[in-house]
Amino acid sequence: MPSIRPNRRLQATALGTTLVFVLGFGLPALGAWTGAILTVWFIGTQSTWLGSLVVFGLAVGSGLVSVFHATPLALLETILWTLLAALLSILPFTLYRFAIGLRQGLLVTLVLPLSGTAAQIVGNRWLPMPLFERFSLVHSQHTNRPLIAIAELLGPWAIPFLIYGSAAMIHWMWSHEFHFRGTSSGARTGWFLGSAKRIPSWAKRPQTLALLRSPTSGQALQCVGGPPHESVVSPSGETFPIRSGIPVFEDAQQLTGSNKKCHRLYEMIGGFYDDSQRWGCALMGIDRDKLFMSYLQFLEIHPGDTILETSVGTGLNLKYLPRNARLVGLDLSASMLTACQANLTRWHIKADLVLGNAEALPFASDSLDVVFHVGGINFFNDRARAIREMIRVAKPGRLILIADETERYVKSAYERNPITRRFYKNRREAVSAPLDLVPPEMLEIHLEKLWDDKFYALTFRKPSV
Repeated sequence: MPSIRPNRRLQATALGTTLVFVLGFGLPALGAWTGAILTVWFIGTQSTWLGSLVVFGLAVGSGLVSVFHATPLALLETILWTLLAALLSILPFTLYRFAIGLRQGLLVTLVLPLSGTAAQIVGNRWLPMPLFERFSLVHSQHTNRPLIAIAELLGPWAIPFLIYGSAAMIHWMWSHEFHFRGTSSGARTGWFLGSAKRIPSWAKRPQTLALLRSPTSGQALQCVGGPPHESVVSPSGETFPIRSGIPVFEDAQQLTGSNKKCHRLYEMIGGFYDDSQRWGCALMGIDRDKLFMSYLQFLEIHPGDTILETSVGTGLNLKYLPRNARLVGLDLSASMLTACQANLTRWHIKADLVLGNAEALPFASDSLDVVFHVGGINFFNDRARAIREMIRVAKPGRLILIADETERYVKSAYERNPITRRFYKNRREAVSAPLDLVPPEMLEIHLEKLWDDKFYALTFRKPSV
């Protein structure tokens, strides 16, 4: 398998953009723009309240540091006014986060510039002038001659409108990966107005519901109730809740060992997993389409197949699978599945998601046409059991794919990353392709090394009955 050659133009663009954002931390005129973009991005990757609370805390802290020696107000008064200023600065981003949670169309981007400009006007009227100047986007651009000329023509509040509007537009384009496909009237309306978030009842998914089984008893399940108080139950009374359209078959509190450690990691990074991977690939000049297809090419998919990906994560692989197949994804992290739901809505892809453990798949035996796993199995508690489960649920005669990083990549990437380092250091053994864990009765066992030995793809076929 040839290595993926870096795209130098993509790499240069990513490095240049990174430099712009780094400079924004030291140049107020530039930082007003980059700061708005980063805030939109961060709040967009977190739950609404968590993202808003974190940014509010940062705004209060930086505000107190910047105005403490620059205002004649008493200490308590300064603190109170700073809290109000921080609230006004974060409120537009919170409103925008709520809006994109309901719809993801281009029209929704107007929420940020409209509410942001309104907040700046309110701040100008309410806040003491020395304090307002520290939070004012208009004041931050006093050296920006082109913007000053626009402000003289349209009024000073055109400046915050343009800054907030640019941030929202860049965030929207980034989320859609700068691809605006579709020329029909319906397609144009779709990306302009966005798709409303609808969670269909599992009672309306009879084909996928028929595949589900209790991971403990193996009994078939039926749907009871309706959204948002829906669940699946077994004849013996086992009850598994459905939360935000996702049946839950695993209790995070019961996890142990590596599964518990990895669950904590992905719950923490689930919101920005896609973006960090995407940006990392850009910095290395890697074409992500070629990256994904380098291992997905090994799948054998026929029209109408039911496909299961275990450890589906944020659903990045699902985007590359045929649209005439039925897609099912399972993962242990609710945060990753939430991000996956948002991706599927944005990509107009239908898939049924399940929260469960790949070592105890909640699916019927011999029921799935295609079963594959990408990333994660290196650090499962019981890799052999996970492989046996993939074999159990796959139909006889079908090919199974397992792909993951090699030790070389784990050491060069995860162990050096400040966020993931503590989860991967002090490992007892090096990671390796689980070739020795594939039962000997499997057919056509093949191991392929990819990306200059940084990734592997292991395929084998379940024997026909």
